[in-house]
Parts: sequence; C-alpha cells; structure tokens
Amino acid sequence: MRNLVNRKSNQSRRPGMSHPLRRGAAAVEFAIILPLFLMLVLGTVEMGSALNAAQILEASLREGGRLASMEQSPYFAQGGDPNAKVIQDIRNFLAASKIPGDEVNIAIVHAGGSDDGQTFDLDDPANDLRYFRIEASVPYESVSAFPLDRMTGQNIAASLTFRKGRSRLVSN
Repeated sequence: MRNLVNRKSNQSRRPGMSHPLRRGAAAVEFAIILPLFLMLVLGTVEMGSALNAAQILEASLREGGRLASMEQSPYFAQGGDPNAKVIQDIRNFLAASKIPGDEVNIAIVHAGGSDDGQTFDLDDPANDLRYFRIEASVPYESVSAFPLDRMTGQNIAASLTFRKGRSRLVSN
C-alpha cells in the first residue's frame, strides 16, 4: 500500500502536471489580465500616434516659418497674400503627412512686444527683422486611430518663433 501512495505523489510532481485544484486558474488569470494588457497596448499605440502627429505639426510649422522668414519676392506672387500662402503651404504639408490640413487652426502672430499675439503681416515692411510666431492646433479626434474618451475635446498644438527677413549689408 505504501508503494501505491508513493507512486501517486510522484505522479503529481511530474513536469507539466498540475494540481487538481489549480485547473482553470490559468484561464481565470488570463481573463483578468487580457483586458488590462489590451488597454495598455492600445493606449501606448494611441499616445504614439498623438506624439507622431505633434512631430508632424511642428515640422510643418518649421517649413512654413522658413518660407515666411525669407526674402519674399522670389517665392510669392506680386500682389499675393504671403500669410495665406504660408498657411496654405503648411496645410499642404500636413495633408501630405496624412493629417487633415483643413481641420488645423493656423495663425501667424507677433511674438513679444506690445503687439504680442496680434496678427503679423508678412507683407508689411515695418515688420522686417521683427519676431513672429506660427501657431497651429488640431483636434485630437482628427488624428486618432481610435479616440480615447479621456482625450476627447483635447487639441494637439505646436508653435514656433521666427524672425522676419535678415539684415542687409550697406556698402558705401
């Protein structure tokens, strides 16, 4: 009889064998952990897409600001609106990067001084060598793959500051 008892206890210690009371515990643990794991993975993917959209938004402002701060005669049509051209170029850059450019709010404003935050006219010669800021924001829902309730109503925003034109050397 002793031999029979030892044989049963040895069988329960074999690798791959589980205790009868542990049957189904792995399924319950999996059922509890799976939703948490999926929320973690989906949240990470969603935050990654929001960060990617912020990087693209900033890159588009950098390119638009580079154009806006240059000498305008070779790049802008005579009598055209440079502000509108820069804003349209930013929207085109965003659309090419799969961000809906029409849903992005873009403003070119004075950076610092008594005019801070007021519209900056790129065509005005009085604004040469003055600082301006390009600001843009896009609703989170417009760039999200599957919007999270916590982020609903939030905007992804970026702004960069530039100086209009450059100083010219005067020779006598």
